[in-house]
Amino acid sequence: MVDFKVVLSDPATGKAYNIDATGGAAGSFMGKRIGEEIDGTALGFEGYKIRVTGASDRNGTPARKSLPIAGRRRVLVSGGVGFHPKLEGERRRKMVRGSEITADFVQINAVVAKEGSKPLASYFAPAEAPAEGGN
Repeated sequence: MVDFKVVLSDPATGKAYNIDATGGAAGSFMGKRIGEEIDGTALGFEGYKIRVTGASDRNGTPARKSLPIAGRRRVLVSGGVGFHPKLEGERRRKMVRGSEITADFVQINAVVAKEGSKPLASYFAPAEAPAEGGN
């Protein structure tokens, strides 16, 4: 099965959390496009809605929302995802991926679209460390 590293950002607190999505959690992202929402219960967040905002593959090639395919393409871009021009009017042919999430992706960027009843930070609270013995 496919594994994804999901970077989930919470705009309410400004914090980002890293999640390893495997199995069914990763399957809930397959076939989705950038901008679409998924149910947070797939990742274990009850009542949350998560919006996919971007992705990249193992080579670091970014996904571009304006490209409605699943593969990689060399497209002529004048700015935005994948290219930041230094001169006014500069364009360049750059390698980008389409907006559909496939098994080729490694990292998926997402943001909380709708919050659940429990705060997101409580899902990532560190476990209590056992008390260290004295002597």
